Amino acid sequence: MKHLPRVHLNGLRAVEAVGRGGSLSAAAEELGVSVGAVSQQVLKTEAQLGVAIFERTGRGIRPTALGHQFIERLGAGFQALDSAVALTRHDTDSVLTISVAPVFAAKWLVPRLARYAKAHPETKLRLEASIGLVHPDSTDIDLAIRVGEGHWPDVRAEYLLPQEVFPVCAPSIARNLRTPEDVLTAPIIRDANSNIEWDVWLKPLGLDERDLAEGDTFTDAALCLDAAIAGQGVMLAWHTLAHDALRGGQLVAPFRERAKTRFSYWLVTSQKRPEPAKVRGFKSWLQSEIAQMLAE
Repeated sequence: MKHLPRVHLNGLRAVEAVGRGGSLSAAAEELGVSVGAVSQQVLKTEAQLGVAIFERTGRGIRPTALGHQFIERLGAGFQALDSAVALTRHDTDSVLTISVAPVFAAKWLVPRLARYAKAHPETKLRLEASIGLVHPDSTDIDLAIRVGEGHWPDVRAEYLLPQEVFPVCAPSIARNLRTPEDVLTAPIIRDANSNIEWDVWLKPLGLDERDLAEGDTFTDAALCLDAAIAGQGVMLAWHTLAHDALRGGQLVAPFRERAKTRFSYWLVTSQKRPEPAKVRGFKSWLQSEIAQMLAE
């Protein structure tokens, strides 16, 4: 570890939090400090490293090409540190540790956990919000829920749910969307970090993404959903993201057409260790919740 003495750990934490959160303010809220303090930590760390991790633009702060690689490795490192500390803080027989993407956790999983707690009072949950695949054999993660093609090495991946996408919007905007062609004239909410293009839904209908109107862009699907609820435009959503807002009437899916992506939801566990009862219980509960959502 000859390189670590060059920088302070708090500075690295600030850099990782800004990169993951997408802004100084998001990092400040997570770390419990001021925006100015985070900014100073980032600048100090860049000076210690002798390279720019972020570039400053009129629209905010974003990682450089090197910064993307640096932040990704920092995230993996802090995840490993967090898992190491977690091993000392709970009884692994009574605590189920789950790694899940932040947007899936916030918009679908967490609102349903009271039902899980009622059905399984003997098990306490510990959720780690992360978008990177965490290997269950090298961490304390019991189960991960991930979106992908399921071809991860050295893990057991169990198919859970296909990821289908479809337009959603506020009821006020839906009134003007009578046919799929009408989407081309509506303001479009875009997720800058999404790997799913609008053409996945448009092409089978004979439409082209290049003909879509302008609209607001966000770097997080949950923010896109909030913008759609607020009536700012139409977004391309999927079941677990939009289901509760659709059920509550905050959003409308104006068309029946759904488009399958090449991705699905998967339950990822250790390939080497036997599956404990707490994992089997959570998987069974999760599958029943998925079935109920699809039935609705």
